[in-house]
Amino acid sequence: MSDTVDPPEPSETGGEGSIQLVGTAHVSAESAERVERTIEDEQPDVVAVELDEGRFRQLKGESPDDIEASDLLQGNTVFQFLAYWMLSYVQARLGDRFDVTPGADMMAGVETAEAEGIDVALVDRDIQTTIQRFWKRLTGVEKAKLFFGMLVGIAGPWTAAWTIGLMVGMFAGILGSALGFSILGILGLTVPYASVLDVFLLAGAVGTVIALPLVAAFSGFDEDEDPEEFDIEQLTDTDVVSAMMEEFRRFSPGGAEALIDERDAYIAHQLVGLREEGYHVVAVVGAGHRAGIQGYLDRPAELPPMDSLTGTISGRRFSLYKILGYLFTLGFAAFFVLLLLGGAEQGWLLRLFAAWFLVNGVIAAALAKVAGAHWSSAGVGGAVAWLTSVNPLLAPGWFAGYVELRYLDVNVSDISRLNELLDDQELPIPELVARMREVPLFRLILIVALTNIGSFIASMLFASTILPLMSNEVGGVAEVAELLIMGAQNGAEMLWNLLG
Repeated sequence: MSDTVDPPEPSETGGEGSIQLVGTAHVSAESAERVERTIEDEQPDVVAVELDEGRFRQLKGESPDDIEASDLLQGNTVFQFLAYWMLSYVQARLGDRFDVTPGADMMAGVETAEAEGIDVALVDRDIQTTIQRFWKRLTGVEKAKLFFGMLVGIAGPWTAAWTIGLMVGMFAGILGSALGFSILGILGLTVPYASVLDVFLLAGAVGTVIALPLVAAFSGFDEDEDPEEFDIEQLTDTDVVSAMMEEFRRFSPGGAEALIDERDAYIAHQLVGLREEGYHVVAVVGAGHRAGIQGYLDRPAELPPMDSLTGTISGRRFSLYKILGYLFTLGFAAFFVLLLLGGAEQGWLLRLFAAWFLVNGVIAAALAKVAGAHWSSAGVGGAVAWLTSVNPLLAPGWFAGYVELRYLDVNVSDISRLNELLDDQELPIPELVARMREVPLFRLILIVALTNIGSFIASMLFASTILPLMSNEVGGVAEVAELLIMGAQNGAEMLWNLLG
């Protein structure tokens, strides 16, 4: 619990206090009015609200917390932030739809309590902890659905479908070219820059195959219910809320546990503590939490231990992604070592490595600049791209992002600015992206993402185009394969002699 002032003396002498729950919709004007009336009628010792310190300060209009760069640039933290942004965006859209500021019900509780001289208790779990636990419990498919849903809401089904289709198609084209697949070869055509044309032909074909069904699937995401036919006050009705909670559980059982069940228990822990101290409390909570909290208040012995509801969830020590990263690194090192053991000319090996360095550096730095990075940030991202593409567990975008933070002030208020831009339906997509890029938080994420994408594209391009071209200097791809085989034989012989 976090109190805005020192807790008052309980109004009741001896015995337990009492808890009165008020279930609200966070974007409902009528809910806010109900909260005001309840507090004025009950005159409790404490008004407890479903807020943590950060959200409370934000709703009060105080200076938002700066986002820690070290947190934002660490692996999955970027994606956890995106999950928070998605949830914030949905709530902001509902608020605009019904002309109510999101969180009006909670602020009604806070402001009424302050006007009546009543203490306020912030009883919700820290939002960063909740989002981290929520993200960790989502499956890959659930994360994709969450991302696609927001993308459709921003760009519409057609733009979203073709964006995803062409992005996947481009990766497929580069990968297919690296594996030797050639559409022009199948058609028996010989043209200049055939490998580059093959990449774009395969990208277009795969992108179209993916985009067309996605258009149909995403059209269902974009079907907004008519506001005139939707009564926001239904969200405080027990049956309606129960149905919505069950629907969310079907979508993501793990996500529902982090967003709903754990917070029910956390808030109930706080309220039980207040009740045991003898306070009469009016607790303002979202309607979706009311039944779960009330169940724990009626049967406090069923509350899970508090330490199981706090802290972050650690990732798995080993994962498929990490294993593939280690294997890629070993494979890259083995490639050059085997060529050296197989008798490849050292000058050719140095030129090959230089090409790897330049291709990675130029493409990663170029995409960082497209994202809006300063030259120093793009340069650092480009300079380390060769190393990070050797070890996928690192990312050049992290390095570029750290340098870019010398020029950016990133804080939580950026989320509101992004939501305002996304709500402007009149803005063309290019102008929308340009304005979003002016928001420091979005620019930072874009720089990190595009620098990483540039390094990936460069790695595939090197394997599909540069390596075959440079192989001609030593007799072609077949000769490179012979050198690798010979290197493996020589290495095995050296190892055998060493062990013998």
